[in-house]
Amino acid sequence: MSSYLNTIIFNYYCAGVYEGKIHFTEKNIMHAKVDRRQRTQMQDDVIAANLKANIPFQKINENINYYIKEQWTEDEVVLENGDLYKKHLTYQAAIGGKQLTSQVWAFRNGTALDIVTVEGEIIAFVCPNRNGMEIIVKEGFEKLTPLVVYDDPLLSKADYGINDCGTYLIPMRDGIKLATDVYLPEGIEKGQKIPTILIRSCYDRNGKKESLMRWVNNGYAVVNQDVRGRADSEGELVPFYHERDDGSDTIDWIIEQEWSDGNVGMWGASYLGYVVVSAATSGHPNLKAVVNEVNVGSPFIDTVRRGGTVCSWPLLSWTLAQSVGTRTDFEIFAGQTVSVDEAVDARPIKEIPQKIIGKNSGPWDIWSEHPEYDEFWENCTFSKRGDQVKVPMFVISGWYDGDSPGVSETWRMLTEHDVANRKIWLGPWEHNPNRARDYQGASFSNDAVVYDYDVMVLRWFDRFLKGIENGIDNEPRATYYVVGDNEWKTSNNWTPEEAVVTKFYLASNGHANSSYGDGVLRTSPPAASPEDSFIYNPNNPFEFSGEREPEILNKFELRNDILVYTSEVFEGDVAVAGELSAEIYASSTGMDTDWVVTLSEVDEAGNSIRLSDYIVRAKYRNGYDAPELLTPGKIEKYNIFLQNIAHTFKKGRRIRFSITSSSKFVAFPNTNTGKNPYEDSETMIVKQSIFHNERYQSHINLPVLYGAF
Repeated sequence: MSSYLNTIIFNYYCAGVYEGKIHFTEKNIMHAKVDRRQRTQMQDDVIAANLKANIPFQKINENINYYIKEQWTEDEVVLENGDLYKKHLTYQAAIGGKQLTSQVWAFRNGTALDIVTVEGEIIAFVCPNRNGMEIIVKEGFEKLTPLVVYDDPLLSKADYGINDCGTYLIPMRDGIKLATDVYLPEGIEKGQKIPTILIRSCYDRNGKKESLMRWVNNGYAVVNQDVRGRADSEGELVPFYHERDDGSDTIDWIIEQEWSDGNVGMWGASYLGYVVVSAATSGHPNLKAVVNEVNVGSPFIDTVRRGGTVCSWPLLSWTLAQSVGTRTDFEIFAGQTVSVDEAVDARPIKEIPQKIIGKNSGPWDIWSEHPEYDEFWENCTFSKRGDQVKVPMFVISGWYDGDSPGVSETWRMLTEHDVANRKIWLGPWEHNPNRARDYQGASFSNDAVVYDYDVMVLRWFDRFLKGIENGIDNEPRATYYVVGDNEWKTSNNWTPEEAVVTKFYLASNGHANSSYGDGVLRTSPPAASPEDSFIYNPNNPFEFSGEREPEILNKFELRNDILVYTSEVFEGDVAVAGELSAEIYASSTGMDTDWVVTLSEVDEAGNSIRLSDYIVRAKYRNGYDAPELLTPGKIEKYNIFLQNIAHTFKKGRRIRFSITSSSKFVAFPNTNTGKNPYEDSETMIVKQSIFHNERYQSHINLPVLYGAF
């Protein structure tokens, strides 16, 4: 059935760059694309099946009949297929001599695909995301859509085509050559020198190159490189180890090119985020701007040996996916072609790759050869070289980012060394930020997904690579979203300067085991409170999800080998925002052990919803570089980091803090023997005790924004 949507010729924009025309006919989706280099409008053709786009053209086409049946008049709209939309923003503009007002409808319960209507008819579809907002809009109606975020007169304009200059093999200081693609703006004057944005990837530089090349349209050179040992680059992948020097050497090559003005910026996310932070610690004087999203941390803090433990599934999935060839096997990465349980349960740990993928893993073998923190790990710990960081850095992450320990490590480093022009942006986002307004049962406001995500990134590069005085460096240092209040806030620092660190002390009558126990959290230390104990059996570990998500923990809190401490019901709202920590006094009958700590919110129905957690290995209580086995039964002090939050505990809710000794899908269970974890298959059942009294004041530190308790 034909509809008005089948008659509209939509203009297609990616990150504000015009990419052609889209037409939904009754039979096909047609795309009149634009030649990338000359920006020439091409002829209409059936849309390419391999078109790399975030906007889901096929979904739009399949749902056209649902869209046209809706009147788009109420505050909430539920289509016949179940899709939920809520009224969001409005825009006003004069179109064809007539003043019009548009209505933006925010898509809920899934990856954002927003709709813009005028007088009840759809004029645009909007797909905000981390790589650049994509939108299709009825020609001439652009001013009535979120595209106006690109109209900032101080923003670099998309005035250029893209000149693919081919692939270079760039030698590093040891002679290894790295495959490197160079893209220059087509249309710059002969001899004109321009700034560069460098990206270094372990996932094949061709994977997301379209989203990266869009900076070329804005007048930047883009250099896109495979890290050593990956895709078309020479050498062996030794994760983390070479990234500082290789990044610096690549910058050396860039500034020698005839088109370079000597100003280099870097962008990276996840492992690529580690790459850019590591390069920043080289202190290279020509690195002038860094945008770092959801970066993994140094391997003994976040990724390989989180808290000194040996990481299990998140690390295994990544490592095995990198080890089957020079290009990442994303089916292994997603756990589709290997058994997660089989991989995590295989022993000894050192032999897991051989057992699961039938071959050795170079990275896994190297890590197994370094069971203790030594010069190898120190070389990979970027925060050890924070005094070398001089570059303005924009850090982006969220409350459901599993690598937020790496983000916190980065921010602590920047703060400790008072790096000028540091900025942090923390949203209600996953490891793939700015994707959805609802997550695992948690719902946020419509503006939890923002339309100017890529604009903020471009503004950062414009300011520090092109010298455009756009004011981003004068804006508040921290922007963060408070879950519960469901609103954005700003501060001159992170942790917010307004927050007051408040201690919540652990106490009980000696029976805090499980959520049915007598463990409490209180704001004053108990004078006398007997210790709590549990038995930890490495062969019966907890199976938390392993992800940073609002998982409901009730079923785990029924076990006797977890200690649970819960506050009184709050009589008013209490907001907490910033970096968290705990100070715990504990003993174990083992030679070594692990401590898993979790902060959760208990709602009115009794659901315990995880907010933050972390895991630490006892032998590193005095520092990773000072391992010391336990004296069985001796009380030791542990200062434990917890992942940051910004969360309001609403009236009628409670704070809960729990302690146990395993989290199977985060780290391989500690055998408690103190032996080499990569080779040890022997396990020891131990008694664990937590102390909380006038002498041993175990507590958590929460930065409270407001509220009484």
